[in-house]
Amino acid sequence: MKTMLTLIITFFLSTSLFGQNYSDKVQTIEGTIETLYAVISGDAGEKRDWELFRYLFTSDAKLIPIRKSSENGIVPVYWTPDEYVERAAPVLEKDGFFEKAIFNKVEQYGEMAHVFSTYESYHTSSDTEPFTRGINSIQLLHDGTRWWVVNIYWLGETDNNPIPGVYLPKN
Repeated sequence: MKTMLTLIITFFLSTSLFGQNYSDKVQTIEGTIETLYAVISGDAGEKRDWELFRYLFTSDAKLIPIRKSSENGIVPVYWTPDEYVERAAPVLEKDGFFEKAIFNKVEQYGEMAHVFSTYESYHTSSDTEPFTRGINSIQLLHDGTRWWVVNIYWLGETDNNPIPGVYLPKN
C-alpha cells in the first residue's frame, strides 16, 4: 500500500513539475485555433514549442497543403504533424514567421467543428504587409474533455483565386 501511494505521488509530482500541461489551451475551439497559430509563429532564431504543436492533433491527423504539380495540376500533399515539423521547423525558425487569423467562420455540430480560418503570414511581428494569405480549413473533434485538430487543409491566395469577401473581416 505504501509503495502504491509513493508511486501515485511520484507520478503526479513528475507530471506537474516536469511535464507540460497544455490542457487549458484546448478547452475551446477559439483557444485551440489561437494556440495553433501562436505555436508556429516566432522571430528568426526562435525555437517553437513543437511539443505543444503535436499536442493539438489527434494521432492520425493530417496537414494538407494544396500544391501545383507540373504533372498532375493541383494536388493535395499529406503530412503528419511530425512530417510538418521536420519540413517547416528549419524554415520557420531560420527566416521568422508569423501567421495570424484575420477571420474565422466556425460551424459546430455536437462534438465536431469546422473552422474556415483566413490567415495572413508575415516574416516579422512588425511587418505591415503580409507576404501571403489564404484559408485554412480546420476540422476539430471534442472528445468530452478537450478539442483536437483532426486535419488542416489549406490553400494560399493567388491573383487568379482571391479570397472571397465572405471570408474576410467586415470593416
